[in-house]
Amino acid sequence: MYKIGIDVGGMSIKAGIVKDGQIISKMSKETNCKGGVEGLSKDIADLVQDILSQNDIDIKSVSNIGIGIPGVVTNEGAVTCVNLGLKNSLLVPILEEKFKGTKVSIGNDANVAALAEFSYGSMRGYKSGVMITLGTGIGGGIVINGKLITGANGIGAEIGHMMLSTNYFDCNCGNNGCFETFCSATAIIKYAQKLVEEGKTTKIIEYAEGNLNNITAKMVFDAYREDDSVAIEVVDRFKKYLAMGLANIVNFIDPQVISIGGGVSNASDIMLNGLTDKVKKHLPFKDGNIGDIVIAEFKNDAGILGASAL
Repeated sequence: MYKIGIDVGGMSIKAGIVKDGQIISKMSKETNCKGGVEGLSKDIADLVQDILSQNDIDIKSVSNIGIGIPGVVTNEGAVTCVNLGLKNSLLVPILEEKFKGTKVSIGNDANVAALAEFSYGSMRGYKSGVMITLGTGIGGGIVINGKLITGANGIGAEIGHMMLSTNYFDCNCGNNGCFETFCSATAIIKYAQKLVEEGKTTKIIEYAEGNLNNITAKMVFDAYREDDSVAIEVVDRFKKYLAMGLANIVNFIDPQVISIGGGVSNASDIMLNGLTDKVKKHLPFKDGNIGDIVIAEFKNDAGILGASAL
């Protein structure tokens, strides 16, 4: 039997046919952000029909259709995503009516990415794992014995919004001190910009051609590799708070593995160096063992693979 994974994003909807943990075909279309639940369900259904037709596969050969979506998904499957015009919307019943006899499931995109890593990637073979994605913000997912842990109301695993300390700017959620305001790509960029604005000289601004708005997290890590003092200050701060965030995860869950994904993970050589020891310094039992800290395997395909595993 085949599985279909749907990765819904703000710009595009991607579909993939999955067999034995491998994507054998992919297709995408532009996201219609104004269509609401009816428009989105039609786009997904059309995409499923198109990819099946392209591969000459009958829907009866598909065991399940899984959907990963950037929003809150309750345990009853109600989806709220302002950017897609969804508020407590039920996609699953509509799609199950269109594809009778085929199971349809839906989950938050960060949770789905964690399930991909647990089922097929960096956390495969472990019984318990936590994935965090360090991108524009910080997403996360918790998987124990193959099951996503999303909480009583389906809003758990918001790892990016655990509180670490006070910060010099507020999080988009309205709080101050969220994990993602210290360790996301956005946080790295903002702190580099802050130091430049304070008059510190750095190669980072040269890479950015003199424009603060051009600074990227990659530029900061590149400058770090050249022993740039500002980059070192930015990265040291990032690793300090990353260790604190991971220590919180260990204290709460003590998973066998923590997988780190997202764009910032491309600097894994810098990020992982000494990280386990830094985490242990924040734990009550500093000499004990903790789970493995690894880098996620999947990038753009995590959404499709994880959705197919729902």
